[in-house]
Amino acid sequence: MYTLYYSPGTASMVVHLALLETGAPYELRLVDFDKDAQHGDDYLRLNPRGVVPTLVIDGRPRHESAALLAMLAERHPEAKLIPPPGTPEREAWQQWVGYLSNTLMSTYRLWFYPAELGAAGHTPEVRAALQKKIEGVWDLLDAQLAKDGPYLLGAAFSGADLLLTMLMRWSRNMPRPATGWPALKHLADRVRARPSWRKLYELEGLTEW
Repeated sequence: MYTLYYSPGTASMVVHLALLETGAPYELRLVDFDKDAQHGDDYLRLNPRGVVPTLVIDGRPRHESAALLAMLAERHPEAKLIPPPGTPEREAWQQWVGYLSNTLMSTYRLWFYPAELGAAGHTPEVRAALQKKIEGVWDLLDAQLAKDGPYLLGAAFSGADLLLTMLMRWSRNMPRPATGWPALKHLADRVRARPSWRKLYELEGLTEW
């Protein structure tokens, strides 16, 4: 039994999707951001950074959404969220998940939390620079999918597509959302049609794409 500490629509989303894809038993524990529960003593004992997600595996709290996706994928190979070890597809999976985590997620962090840049809000120049960097990621990924898609690994769906689609969702209120790129929209439509995506929306009470 897994226990996922989550907040709707945040980085915990990809871990919740992976749990639904595996069919493994789990329980959800809401971390109420409106009550600043992520900074409460009880939660900080599980996750000293005060962020979500936290996934308790065999009684041990584990963090970082991309790492948790990999852990679940490896623990449940029957779900085919990650290719077999030693294959070129596995290497490509690791490449794309690392890229999305290191490049896109870290940039989003600065987009949504300007205080981490030491400012109450973005200057127009900083905002434009962050937008340009995020849109550059969409350019690269759209070209990849147009060439070798429809999924990041080609014909086969994987957990990397769950991570990418979650991150595309985060762009929905940006000046140019990720769905403005045709191959990315095609991927998002495929992932959003999966039962796991629909079930997550029901369980987390999400409505907006």
